[in-house]
Amino acid sequence: MIDREEVILDIFAKRASTKEAQLQVELARMEYALPRMAKMWGHLDREGGGGGSGGGGGAARGMGEQQIEIDRRLARTRISRMKKELAEVRKQRATRRKEREKQAVPHAAIVGYTNAGKSTLLNRMAGADVYEADQLFATLDPTTRRIDLPGGQPLLLTDTVGFVRNLPHRLVEAFKSTLEEAVLADFLLHVLDASDPGVEAFHATTVKVLGELGAEGKATVTVLNKVDRVEDGEVLGRLRERFPGAVEISAKSGMGIEDLERACEEMLVDRVRRRRFRLPQSRGDLLNILHVEAKVLTMEFEENDVVVEAVVSPMIEGRLKDFLEELEDSNRHTNDADLARW
Repeated sequence: MIDREEVILDIFAKRASTKEAQLQVELARMEYALPRMAKMWGHLDREGGGGGSGGGGGAARGMGEQQIEIDRRLARTRISRMKKELAEVRKQRATRRKEREKQAVPHAAIVGYTNAGKSTLLNRMAGADVYEADQLFATLDPTTRRIDLPGGQPLLLTDTVGFVRNLPHRLVEAFKSTLEEAVLADFLLHVLDASDPGVEAFHATTVKVLGELGAEGKATVTVLNKVDRVEDGEVLGRLRERFPGAVEISAKSGMGIEDLERACEEMLVDRVRRRRFRLPQSRGDLLNILHVEAKVLTMEFEENDVVVEAVVSPMIEGRLKDFLEELEDSNRHTNDADLARW
């Protein structure tokens, strides 16, 4: 009989398209199969064992046992090689992540139960072409896209593998490099399928897996997706009561996306501040940093300088601290609502 874990592994194998996902699936399958090899070859002992009286080495050591040892040795060798390959892939991912961090652009990870509409949401917000389908585990590899929020604040959005109830531990381990995007993100967009009767259980599952990954308690925007499919007003009312403050959207039609973007901006309020910089006109590289990694509000040319007011992160402020100027009193204090609009 095929058990639940084997079914999940088979689905993962069909969805894996990149080298990393294929390695992760194959590693999980090998670790799943290793302790089951004795059953696979037990029939050889039954066929060759029996009632012979010779008492030689063959009787004490059946064909099945010999084949098991060979297969186990080959399996362990394969597992060791795959782990090394995955370690190299993870090293490359860490290098790319460090490059992203140097840009000081905030990062949000889209998480949720499988088939909740995460890839559709990324496509809607980023104008991306991430594969999306009405099926389990359509996404196995994290895809990151940069977007600009309505106020100009840049944000990196990462789609992640869908979670599932009672996810086998070895799959959590195998996909840790994929799921760690959720751990390292500045905040999460937890997408729920509002039209699914099991939405509350799916929410609990995702929270549980996040806890196993070490991301429990991370700042989160709860997103009720597919609300246009909820025809029963009482059901929608219960969802609003169960998830107060959740943003209601339809990633497919675009309904509520502006509300979600504003919610993302509010998550970044304490990460940005308004500052004025006086830059030499010869330092186009510094001006480019502000245009690419911050929100430029005003820019004036004074003799050989460029005076720029911008909403910046603490990291950008630190990089340009030698060019800081005092803001006028009327501009020095900017409230959270203003920053949220930016």
